[in-house]
Amino acid sequence: MSAAPPKPRPDSPEVTAARIEAERSRARLMATAHELQERLNPKTMARDALQGAKEKGADLAEDAVDAVRTHPRAAGGLVAALALFLARQPLIGLAGKLVGREEKPSTRRKPRAKPKTEDKQEDTETIE
Repeated sequence: MSAAPPKPRPDSPEVTAARIEAERSRARLMATAHELQERLNPKTMARDALQGAKEKGADLAEDAVDAVRTHPRAAGGLVAALALFLARQPLIGLAGKLVGREEKPSTRRKPRAKPKTEDKQEDTETIE
């Protein structure tokens, strides 16, 4: 038969060290749980998402400014093309007037019709 290892005494340094280590581990576990609880809070998640979007937008704006600085002619051409696209209907009308032709009905803007308000007359009989 083999001899069983001796049981540590309740006041021994090994027991005291194990209790201290257990308490430290418990404190670390609780701190991790609180940190996870804070990270998973919907308000915290929304705040972090908003902050991330702001940073991404700032990065994109910075990249756009750098692109305009390195290629100013291309950026100017892009802006001009966008402006022409947005103003295409008035420009088509102006070109038609300059040439002396009237606009096609499909491209001409129609004035908004005012809603008709009909005077409703009630049918009433007059008794004399």
